[in-house]
Amino acid sequence: MHEMGIMAEVLESTLAAASDAGATRVNSIRLTIGELTGIVPDALEFAFEALSLGTIAEGGALEITVVPASSRCLTCGEEFSHDAYDRRCTACGSFLCEVLGGDELVISGADVDVPDPDPGPDPK
Repeated sequence: MHEMGIMAEVLESTLAAASDAGATRVNSIRLTIGELTGIVPDALEFAFEALSLGTIAEGGALEITVVPASSRCLTCGEEFSHDAYDRRCTACGSFLCEVLGGDELVISGADVDVPDPDPGPDPK
């Protein structure tokens, strides 16, 4: 299951950034995943639950946005949506196409709790 490896990397990166920021909790991680990656969102969510146990992300949420596949025909210039298996231009039928979207895997953000800095003794 390559989703487990992907989530291990995502969680490692997020926890490192959270630690650098002094965070005490990761409330959520936002991912943007392209349809063409073949990544199964449910499998990622399962991996997140398993791998976050015992970390400051345990009990947090994984928010996934799936980006549909789109391409531009290099023959006629048409931009079109498609699935992972049929990337023919909808205007001219050419297979010579440039992928515009749907192949990304991005950590879009995270919501973390960072304690307020210690103000020190009360200056009365």
